[in-house]
Amino acid sequence: MTMPRERRQAVIRTEKFLIDLRDPKVTPNVPLEIRKKAQACLKHFPTEFDMDLVAELAPNIFGDS
Repeated sequence: MTMPRERRQAVIRTEKFLIDLRDPKVTPNVPLEIRKKAQACLKHFPTEFDMDLVAELAPNIFGDS
């Protein structure tokens, strides 16, 4: 069973991965098309603010920050 804190950390780690993926200095030799897809995924990715708001409304989703 995934706990709210684990869910929040997974979102934070995924965001970091996508940010790193779009940066050629951090992840060299990644095709431009993959970098563009990572950028597109980040466009509407939930922010810390979003997760905090959800945690207040439904602590069983992103609570225990």
